[in-house]
Amino acid sequence: MDTPHDARSITARLYLARPGFTLDVDLRLPGRGVTALFGPSGCGKTTCLRAIAGLERAKPGQVVVNAEVWQDDTAQVWRPTHRRSLGYVFQEASLFDHLTVGGNIAYGLQRTPATQRKVALDQAVALLGIGALMDRRPGALSGGERQRVAMARALATSPRLLLMDEPLSALDAARKAEVMPYLDNLHRDLDIPVVYVSHAIEEVARLAHHMVLMDAGQVRAEGRTEDLITRLDLPLARGDAAATVIEGTVTSHDARDHVTTVAFGGGELLLVSPAARSPGDRIRLRLQARDVSLALEAPASTSILNVLPATVAALSEDSPGQWMVALDMGGVRVLARITQRSATALGIAPGKAVLAQIKGIAVVN
Repeated sequence: MDTPHDARSITARLYLARPGFTLDVDLRLPGRGVTALFGPSGCGKTTCLRAIAGLERAKPGQVVVNAEVWQDDTAQVWRPTHRRSLGYVFQEASLFDHLTVGGNIAYGLQRTPATQRKVALDQAVALLGIGALMDRRPGALSGGERQRVAMARALATSPRLLLMDEPLSALDAARKAEVMPYLDNLHRDLDIPVVYVSHAIEEVARLAHHMVLMDAGQVRAEGRTEDLITRLDLPLARGDAAATVIEGTVTSHDARDHVTTVAFGGGELLLVSPAARSPGDRIRLRLQARDVSLALEAPASTSILNVLPATVAALSEDSPGQWMVALDMGGVRVLARITQRSATALGIAPGKAVLAQIKGIAVVN
Protein backbone atom coordinates (compact mmCIF):
# COMPACT_ATOMS: atom_id res chain seq x y z
CA MET A 1 0.00 0.00 0.00
CA ASP A 2 1.29 3.44 -0.89
CA THR A 3 1.73 6.02 1.85
CA PRO A 4 1.28 9.55 0.39
CA HIS A 5 -2.10 10.92 1.42
CA ASP A 6 -4.16 13.81 0.10
CA ALA A 7 -4.90 16.26 2.92
CA ARG A 8 -8.58 16.36 1.89
CA SER A 9 -9.51 12.78 1.13
CA ILE A 10 -10.53 9.58 2.89
CA THR A 11 -8.80 6.32 2.01
CA ALA A 12 -10.46 3.05 3.04
CA ARG A 13 -8.84 -0.13 1.78
CA LEU A 14 -10.54 -2.91 3.66
CA TYR A 15 -10.55 -6.70 3.47
CA LEU A 16 -12.61 -8.57 6.02
CA ALA A 17 -13.59 -12.22 5.59
CA ARG A 18 -16.42 -13.97 7.42
CA PRO A 19 -18.14 -17.29 6.80
CA GLY A 20 -20.32 -16.69 3.75
CA PHE A 21 -19.35 -13.03 3.29
CA THR A 22 -16.25 -11.07 2.33
CA LEU A 23 -15.81 -7.29 2.36
CA ASP A 24 -13.21 -6.22 -0.19
CA VAL A 25 -13.22 -2.50 -1.02
CA ASP A 26 -10.68 0.10 -2.11
CA LEU A 27 -12.20 3.54 -1.63
CA ARG A 28 -10.87 7.05 -2.15
CA LEU A 29 -13.61 9.37 -0.92
CA PRO A 30 -13.84 13.18 -0.84
CA GLY A 31 -12.54 14.68 2.40
CA ARG A 32 -15.49 17.07 2.58
CA GLY A 33 -19.23 16.85 2.05
CA VAL A 34 -21.47 13.80 2.31
CA THR A 35 -20.60 10.42 0.80
CA ALA A 36 -23.32 7.76 0.77
CA LEU A 37 -22.72 4.02 0.92
CA PHE A 38 -25.77 2.62 -0.85
CA GLY A 39 -26.97 -0.86 -1.66
CA PRO A 40 -29.31 -3.66 -0.60
CA SER A 41 -29.38 -5.14 2.88
CA GLY A 42 -26.42 -7.43 3.48
CA CYS A 43 -24.18 -5.82 0.86
CA GLY A 44 -21.58 -4.70 3.43
CA LYS A 45 -22.43 -1.02 4.02
CA THR A 46 -22.50 -1.21 7.83
CA THR A 47 -19.50 -3.57 7.94
CA CYS A 48 -17.53 -1.03 5.90
CA LEU A 49 -18.56 1.76 8.28
CA ARG A 50 -17.60 -0.29 11.34
CA ALA A 51 -14.21 -1.12 9.82
CA ILE A 52 -13.54 2.58 9.18
CA ALA A 53 -14.42 3.24 12.84
CA GLY A 54 -12.18 0.41 14.03
CA LEU A 55 -15.09 -1.46 15.60
CA GLU A 56 -14.19 -4.36 13.31
CA ARG A 57 -10.65 -4.91 12.11
CA ALA A 58 -10.02 -5.35 8.41
CA LYS A 59 -6.97 -7.51 7.63
CA PRO A 60 -5.28 -6.16 5.63
CA GLY A 61 -6.56 -2.63 5.96
CA GLN A 62 -5.73 1.02 5.55
CA VAL A 63 -7.82 3.94 6.81
CA VAL A 64 -6.59 7.51 6.35
CA VAL A 65 -8.84 10.50 7.11
CA ASN A 66 -7.63 13.82 5.74
CA ALA A 67 -3.95 12.80 6.11
CA GLU A 68 -4.48 11.30 9.61
CA VAL A 69 -3.58 7.59 9.58
CA TRP A 70 -5.95 5.44 11.63
CA GLN A 71 -4.87 2.09 10.23
CA ASP A 72 -2.06 0.99 7.94
CA ASP A 73 -1.16 -2.67 8.25
CA THR A 74 1.92 -2.33 6.04
CA ALA A 75 3.33 0.22 8.51
CA GLN A 76 1.93 -1.64 11.55
CA VAL A 77 -0.27 1.30 12.51
CA TRP A 78 -3.49 0.61 14.38
CA ARG A 79 -5.41 3.29 16.22
CA PRO A 80 -8.26 1.88 18.34
CA THR A 81 -11.72 3.36 18.07
CA HIS A 82 -11.46 5.55 21.16
CA ARG A 83 -8.38 7.24 19.68
CA ARG A 84 -10.01 7.93 16.31
CA SER A 85 -11.49 11.39 16.05
CA LEU A 86 -14.91 10.30 14.85
CA GLY A 87 -18.56 10.70 15.64
CA TYR A 88 -20.90 7.75 15.12
CA VAL A 89 -24.69 7.95 14.82
CA PHE A 90 -26.45 4.58 14.86
CA GLN A 91 -29.91 3.51 13.67
CA GLU A 92 -31.16 3.83 17.24
CA ALA A 93 -30.28 6.98 19.18
CA SER A 94 -28.83 5.01 22.17
CA LEU A 95 -28.99 7.96 24.54
CA PHE A 96 -28.27 7.71 28.27
CA ASP A 97 -31.74 7.62 29.81
CA HIS A 98 -30.50 8.79 33.21
CA LEU A 99 -29.10 12.02 31.73
CA THR A 100 -30.90 15.04 30.35
CA VAL A 101 -30.42 16.08 26.73
CA GLY A 102 -27.84 18.59 27.93
CA GLY A 103 -26.10 15.86 29.94
CA ASN A 104 -25.97 13.54 26.94
CA ILE A 105 -24.36 16.22 24.80
CA ALA A 106 -21.96 17.19 27.58
CA TYR A 107 -20.85 13.57 27.72
CA GLY A 108 -19.73 13.83 24.11
CA LEU A 109 -18.08 17.17 24.77
CA GLN A 110 -15.99 15.69 27.60
CA ARG A 111 -14.35 13.25 25.17
CA THR A 112 -12.52 16.11 23.45
CA PRO A 113 -9.87 18.28 25.13
CA ALA A 114 -10.78 21.97 25.12
CA THR A 115 -7.84 22.80 22.84
CA GLN A 116 -9.15 20.40 20.15
CA ARG A 117 -12.79 21.49 20.16
CA LYS A 118 -13.89 22.83 16.79
CA VAL A 119 -17.65 22.57 17.20
CA ALA A 120 -19.04 24.74 19.97
CA LEU A 121 -21.84 23.31 22.10
CA ASP A 122 -24.21 26.15 21.24
CA GLN A 123 -23.41 25.67 17.53
CA ALA A 124 -24.38 21.98 17.62
CA VAL A 125 -27.54 22.80 19.59
CA ALA A 126 -28.54 25.54 17.14
CA LEU A 127 -27.81 23.48 14.01
CA LEU A 128 -30.05 20.67 15.26
CA GLY A 129 -32.75 22.85 16.76
CA ILE A 130 -32.73 21.25 20.20
CA GLY A 131 -32.34 24.32 22.43
CA ALA A 132 -35.79 23.84 23.94
CA LEU A 133 -35.06 20.19 24.77
CA MET A 134 -31.93 20.58 26.91
CA ASP A 135 -33.62 19.87 30.26
CA ARG A 136 -35.69 16.91 29.08
CA ARG A 137 -34.79 13.27 29.49
CA PRO A 138 -34.72 10.92 26.46
CA GLY A 139 -37.94 9.18 27.51
CA ALA A 140 -39.84 12.43 26.91
CA LEU A 141 -38.57 12.86 23.33
CA SER A 142 -40.01 11.79 20.00
CA GLY A 143 -37.99 9.51 17.74
CA GLY A 144 -36.93 12.43 15.56
CA GLU A 145 -35.89 14.49 18.58
CA ARG A 146 -33.86 11.59 19.96
CA GLN A 147 -31.95 11.25 16.68
CA ARG A 148 -31.22 14.98 16.58
CA VAL A 149 -29.82 14.76 20.12
CA ALA A 150 -27.69 11.77 19.10
CA MET A 151 -26.31 13.81 16.20
CA ALA A 152 -25.54 16.74 18.50
CA ARG A 153 -23.72 14.40 20.90
CA ALA A 154 -21.63 13.04 18.03
CA LEU A 155 -20.81 16.56 16.84
CA ALA A 156 -19.82 17.64 20.35
CA THR A 157 -16.68 15.51 20.04
CA SER A 158 -15.49 17.80 17.17
CA PRO A 159 -14.87 14.75 14.96
CA ARG A 160 -12.66 14.71 11.90
CA LEU A 161 -15.21 12.31 10.39
CA LEU A 162 -18.91 11.74 11.09
CA LEU A 163 -20.25 8.23 10.42
CA MET A 164 -24.02 7.77 10.15
CA ASP A 165 -25.53 4.29 9.93
CA GLU A 166 -29.13 4.40 8.67
CA PRO A 167 -29.97 7.25 11.10
CA LEU A 168 -33.52 7.62 9.75
CA SER A 169 -34.47 3.97 9.23
CA ALA A 170 -36.30 3.64 12.57
CA LEU A 171 -38.42 6.75 11.96
CA ASP A 172 -41.79 7.07 10.26
CA ALA A 173 -42.28 9.38 7.27
CA ALA A 174 -43.29 12.37 9.41
CA ARG A 175 -40.26 12.07 11.70
CA LYS A 176 -37.94 11.62 8.69
CA ALA A 177 -39.31 14.84 7.21
CA GLU A 178 -38.65 16.52 10.56
CA VAL A 179 -34.99 15.44 10.73
CA MET A 180 -33.98 15.84 7.08
CA PRO A 181 -33.61 19.66 7.09
CA TYR A 182 -31.22 19.38 10.06
CA LEU A 183 -29.08 16.91 8.14
CA ASP A 184 -28.97 19.49 5.36
CA ASN A 185 -27.71 22.03 7.90
CA LEU A 186 -24.86 19.79 9.01
CA HIS A 187 -23.14 19.35 5.69
CA ARG A 188 -23.87 22.93 4.63
CA ASP A 189 -22.58 24.66 7.77
CA LEU A 190 -19.87 22.34 9.11
CA ASP A 191 -16.60 21.40 7.43
CA ILE A 192 -16.80 17.79 8.65
CA PRO A 193 -16.90 14.96 6.10
CA VAL A 194 -19.79 12.54 6.51
CA VAL A 195 -20.04 8.89 5.43
CA TYR A 196 -23.74 8.08 5.37
CA VAL A 197 -25.11 4.54 5.10
CA SER A 198 -28.59 4.12 3.67
CA HIS A 199 -30.76 1.86 1.55
CA ALA A 200 -33.24 4.72 0.88
CA ILE A 201 -32.41 6.36 -2.44
CA GLU A 202 -34.47 9.47 -1.64
CA GLU A 203 -32.21 10.20 1.35
CA VAL A 204 -29.07 9.68 -0.72
CA ALA A 205 -30.35 11.85 -3.56
CA ARG A 206 -31.10 14.73 -1.21
CA LEU A 207 -28.02 14.60 1.01
CA ALA A 208 -25.06 13.03 -0.78
CA HIS A 209 -22.88 14.60 -3.45
CA HIS A 210 -20.73 11.48 -3.72
CA MET A 211 -21.99 7.92 -3.77
CA VAL A 212 -20.64 4.39 -3.52
CA LEU A 213 -22.89 1.64 -4.88
CA MET A 214 -22.13 -1.62 -3.07
CA ASP A 215 -23.11 -5.18 -3.83
CA ALA A 216 -22.02 -8.43 -2.13
CA GLY A 217 -19.16 -6.78 -0.22
CA GLN A 218 -17.66 -5.02 -3.23
CA VAL A 219 -17.93 -1.66 -4.96
CA ARG A 220 -20.02 -1.81 -8.10
CA ALA A 221 -19.73 1.88 -8.97
CA GLU A 222 -18.54 5.13 -7.39
CA GLY A 223 -18.86 8.79 -8.32
CA ARG A 224 -21.08 11.86 -8.18
CA THR A 225 -24.58 10.99 -7.03
CA GLU A 226 -26.28 12.75 -9.95
CA ASP A 227 -24.15 10.75 -12.39
CA LEU A 228 -24.64 7.31 -10.84
CA ILE A 229 -28.40 7.45 -10.40
CA THR A 230 -28.93 8.27 -14.10
CA ARG A 231 -26.62 5.60 -15.55
CA LEU A 232 -28.78 3.20 -17.53
CA ASP A 233 -26.33 0.33 -16.94
CA LEU A 234 -26.90 0.45 -13.17
CA PRO A 235 -29.97 -0.73 -11.22
CA LEU A 236 -30.47 2.77 -9.75
CA ALA A 237 -31.98 3.87 -13.09
CA ARG A 238 -34.60 1.14 -13.04
CA GLY A 239 -38.18 0.89 -11.87
CA ASP A 240 -40.53 3.28 -10.16
CA ALA A 241 -37.85 4.79 -7.89
CA ALA A 242 -35.59 5.96 -10.74
CA ALA A 243 -34.93 9.68 -10.38
CA THR A 244 -32.72 12.62 -11.30
CA VAL A 245 -30.85 15.03 -9.02
CA ILE A 246 -30.61 18.61 -10.26
CA GLU A 247 -28.61 21.37 -8.58
CA GLY A 248 -29.54 24.94 -9.35
CA THR A 249 -29.85 28.51 -8.10
CA VAL A 250 -33.05 30.22 -6.98
CA THR A 251 -33.82 33.20 -9.21
CA SER A 252 -37.21 34.20 -7.75
CA HIS A 253 -40.01 33.18 -5.41
CA ASP A 254 -43.68 34.05 -5.86
CA ALA A 255 -45.09 34.22 -2.33
CA ARG A 256 -48.69 34.43 -3.59
CA ASP A 257 -48.60 31.22 -5.64
CA HIS A 258 -45.80 29.60 -3.60
CA VAL A 259 -43.83 28.98 -6.79
CA THR A 260 -40.03 29.09 -6.84
CA THR A 261 -38.01 29.48 -10.04
CA VAL A 262 -34.67 27.68 -10.18
CA ALA A 263 -32.04 28.15 -12.88
CA PHE A 264 -29.92 25.15 -13.90
CA GLY A 265 -27.89 24.04 -16.90
CA GLY A 266 -30.98 23.07 -18.89
CA GLY A 267 -32.94 26.29 -18.33
CA GLU A 268 -35.40 27.11 -15.55
CA LEU A 269 -37.55 24.86 -13.38
CA LEU A 270 -40.67 26.04 -11.58
CA LEU A 271 -41.69 24.16 -8.45
CA VAL A 272 -44.19 24.52 -5.65
CA SER A 273 -42.32 25.62 -2.53
CA PRO A 274 -44.30 26.80 0.52
CA ALA A 275 -41.07 27.93 2.19
CA ALA A 276 -39.80 31.29 0.98
CA ARG A 277 -36.57 31.13 -1.03
CA SER A 278 -34.12 33.95 -1.59
CA PRO A 279 -32.56 34.70 -4.98
CA GLY A 280 -29.06 33.25 -5.09
CA ASP A 281 -29.83 30.31 -2.79
CA ARG A 282 -28.38 27.03 -4.00
CA ILE A 283 -30.94 24.27 -4.07
CA ARG A 284 -30.87 20.53 -4.71
CA LEU A 285 -33.91 19.05 -6.43
CA ARG A 286 -35.13 15.52 -7.07
CA LEU A 287 -37.28 14.56 -10.01
CA GLN A 288 -38.68 11.07 -10.48
CA ALA A 289 -38.47 9.60 -13.97
CA ARG A 290 -42.15 8.60 -13.87
CA ASP A 291 -43.08 12.30 -13.60
CA VAL A 292 -41.35 13.30 -16.84
CA SER A 293 -43.33 12.96 -20.09
CA LEU A 294 -42.11 13.67 -23.62
CA ALA A 295 -43.59 15.57 -26.56
CA LEU A 296 -42.47 16.68 -30.00
CA GLU A 297 -44.44 19.93 -30.00
CA ALA A 298 -45.19 22.46 -27.29
CA PRO A 299 -48.76 22.20 -25.96
CA ALA A 300 -51.01 25.19 -26.66
CA SER A 301 -52.61 25.15 -23.22
CA THR A 302 -51.49 23.05 -20.28
CA SER A 303 -51.39 22.97 -16.48
CA ILE A 304 -47.81 21.69 -16.62
CA LEU A 305 -45.43 24.46 -15.52
CA ASN A 306 -42.24 23.11 -17.10
CA VAL A 307 -41.78 22.35 -20.79
CA LEU A 308 -38.05 22.17 -21.53
CA PRO A 309 -36.09 21.31 -24.68
CA ALA A 310 -33.92 18.20 -24.47
CA THR A 311 -32.06 15.70 -26.62
CA VAL A 312 -32.37 11.95 -26.23
CA ALA A 313 -28.96 10.67 -25.05
CA ALA A 314 -29.78 6.98 -24.60
CA LEU A 315 -32.63 4.62 -23.85
CA SER A 316 -33.05 1.17 -22.38
CA GLU A 317 -35.93 -1.21 -21.79
CA ASP A 318 -36.98 -0.84 -18.17
CA SER A 319 -39.60 -3.57 -18.01
CA PRO A 320 -41.99 -5.17 -20.51
CA GLY A 321 -43.83 -2.31 -22.19
CA GLN A 322 -41.77 0.47 -20.54
CA TRP A 323 -38.58 2.30 -21.48
CA MET A 324 -36.17 4.50 -19.54
CA VAL A 325 -34.98 7.45 -21.58
CA ALA A 326 -31.89 9.47 -20.63
CA LEU A 327 -32.18 13.09 -21.74
CA ASP A 328 -29.51 15.74 -22.14
CA MET A 329 -30.70 19.17 -20.95
CA GLY A 330 -27.83 21.59 -21.40
CA GLY A 331 -25.34 19.06 -20.02
CA VAL A 332 -27.67 17.91 -17.22
CA ARG A 333 -28.85 14.30 -17.50
CA VAL A 334 -32.54 13.75 -16.77
CA LEU A 335 -34.47 10.46 -16.82
CA ALA A 336 -37.94 9.95 -18.29
CA ARG A 337 -39.90 6.72 -17.92
CA ILE A 338 -42.36 6.20 -20.77
CA THR A 339 -44.34 3.38 -22.35
CA GLN A 340 -43.03 1.41 -25.28
CA ARG A 341 -46.06 2.56 -27.29
CA SER A 342 -45.15 6.21 -26.68
CA ALA A 343 -41.50 5.60 -27.54
CA THR A 344 -42.54 4.04 -30.85
CA ALA A 345 -45.13 6.71 -31.67
CA LEU A 346 -42.67 9.56 -31.01
CA GLY A 347 -39.76 7.82 -32.73
CA ILE A 348 -37.60 8.09 -29.62
CA ALA A 349 -33.96 7.40 -30.49
CA PRO A 350 -30.55 8.81 -29.52
CA GLY A 351 -30.06 12.31 -30.91
CA LYS A 352 -33.77 13.09 -31.28
CA ALA A 353 -34.93 16.53 -30.10
CA VAL A 354 -37.88 16.41 -27.70
CA LEU A 355 -39.68 18.51 -25.11
CA ALA A 356 -39.68 17.28 -21.51
CA GLN A 357 -42.88 18.07 -19.60
CA ILE A 358 -42.63 18.25 -15.83
CA LYS A 359 -45.32 19.19 -13.32
CA GLY A 360 -44.32 21.85 -10.81
CA ILE A 361 -45.67 19.71 -7.96
CA ALA A 362 -43.46 16.80 -9.08
CA VAL A 363 -40.18 18.65 -8.44
CA VAL A 364 -39.18 18.14 -4.80
CA ASN A 365 -36.47 19.61 -2.58
